Amino acid sequence: MIGNKQIEISFATSDDRSKIYSLRHDVYASELMQHPENEARFFQDKFDDFNTYIVAKINAVLVGFICVTPPIKNEYSIDKYFSRGEIPFPVDADTFELRILTVIKEFRGKPIAVALMWAAFRFIQSHGGTTIMAIGRSEVLNMYLKLGFKTTNKTIKVGEVTFTLINSNVEELNTYIEKNFKNFFIKVKNQCNWKLGIDFFKPASCYHGGAFFDAIGNEFDDLSKRNEIINADVLDAWFNPAPQLVKELEAHLSWICKTSPPTDCIGMANGIAKARGLKPENILPGSGSSDLIFLAFREWLIPESRVLILDPTYGEYFHVLENIIGCKVDRINLVKAKNYTVDLNELVTRAKDKYDLIVIVNPNSPTGQHIPRVSLENALLQIPASTRIWIDETYIEYCGSEQTLEKFAAKTSNCIVCKSMSKVYALSGLRAAYLCASPFQLEKLRSISPPWAVSLPAQIGALIALKEGLYYEKCYQETHVLREEFTKELRKLNSIEVLESKANFVLCYLPKNGPTAEKIVSKCKEKGLYLRDVANMGVNFDDYTIRIAIKDKETNQKMLMLIKQVLEQLNLG
Repeated sequence: MIGNKQIEISFATSDDRSKIYSLRHDVYASELMQHPENEARFFQDKFDDFNTYIVAKINAVLVGFICVTPPIKNEYSIDKYFSRGEIPFPVDADTFELRILTVIKEFRGKPIAVALMWAAFRFIQSHGGTTIMAIGRSEVLNMYLKLGFKTTNKTIKVGEVTFTLINSNVEELNTYIEKNFKNFFIKVKNQCNWKLGIDFFKPASCYHGGAFFDAIGNEFDDLSKRNEIINADVLDAWFNPAPQLVKELEAHLSWICKTSPPTDCIGMANGIAKARGLKPENILPGSGSSDLIFLAFREWLIPESRVLILDPTYGEYFHVLENIIGCKVDRINLVKAKNYTVDLNELVTRAKDKYDLIVIVNPNSPTGQHIPRVSLENALLQIPASTRIWIDETYIEYCGSEQTLEKFAAKTSNCIVCKSMSKVYALSGLRAAYLCASPFQLEKLRSISPPWAVSLPAQIGALIALKEGLYYEKCYQETHVLREEFTKELRKLNSIEVLESKANFVLCYLPKNGPTAEKIVSKCKEKGLYLRDVANMGVNFDDYTIRIAIKDKETNQKMLMLIKQVLEQLNLG
């Protein structure tokens, strides 16, 4: 803001354009003497037929503008001064030109120019631009260079004004600004009434791990490459789906591939309800837990909402709440000294502070810590009924099926259990999940859930998996044995500490006098072993913590061997 006046940033209207053309004459003809004055005191050119203007206003008065020339006609104002052969960078179908950054005299030296430049940059970035070029006036050239533009040292004098040809790669510029000026631009954002219909910052993608597909190939040209890597950076099951499940899918695969699934997933809801001792109206199927998180949270929450969440926890929640919805997020900080356990007394006390939503992942990721069902239920009963409580039970079967809060949630008005079927039924690739809650919580979500939300193979696979409890229970028990064996051997490597876990993964602390998690993860990746550096999963993690998924016995031994090799190489180096 300038004083208490907010800067409105928007696209120019037709009325704005008339004022822009007059200001262009006043500034570039009368003030800077770049062009001769004319009687109409009005200046525009042929590019204005397809240029985009972005304007800055204060109290509805236009105080500045910037122009963007798109590549649609392969014509730019720079062509008047430099031939394409003279331009020392490629000008292609994704090149945009910045032009005529202008701020009226009384507002120069304020954040208006930077806000306009950022608006033009975000316009170009969001429209697929890869290169930005401009001719910067000598008196403002340093501003461009400071923000990451590169000079070509090619200059031109037009009238009394000297210009330098500058350019930048869009993503390189974005990375540079993120690294060096993020806090500055957050301040700029707070001074703006941003009305472009484009997010001020490029929306961040949520990182889940899964980097191993870089090695396999995201276009799946050669799936045999999967045999060359170990994907311990994600928490997929080490065991296969139940044999009967695979047999049924294979027997009917051609028909399954070409046939539309039941529109409303009613059979899936009925089957889950029967298996869990619930009613179908307590169940809302979805295509994986992420699908349901996005569906529910964007319906329930707005930027003014207040949410309480564990920290550390599954990164999807931070991403949706902070980066997408932008609501107020408070944290219950879990610390290493207490093995990241949740203090239920603190939870109950904090919950009295009028939150719209509380998120609890149980057992938690990436810590593997579990809150016993009875203890958690007693705590949740003390939380105001006006506060929704979201309980993510993705890994609960590893703790015992009796530990689920599904029946508890179905009887309350404010608890919702989110159950992914990916990790515990070996269905990560099929994407099947569901919410369990009072019909009151699910009615609206059901109405906005799209038809065919869950694929046919996922619906069939989920229902068969629920009937194969004995097979999966054996897998869970074997997982505990594999985890304990792996943990015992891992602790022998270079003083690595391992946190006791209830799930199919372990959290490891590296010695502080050794290589960082980032370094170890990078070196293991070179050997085909993908691990998870958890530094971005919670504010209390340092640079020496990794998470490793449990695999079968042979793969666990190979992981131990590769980690040992990397530690020896790095320590010797």
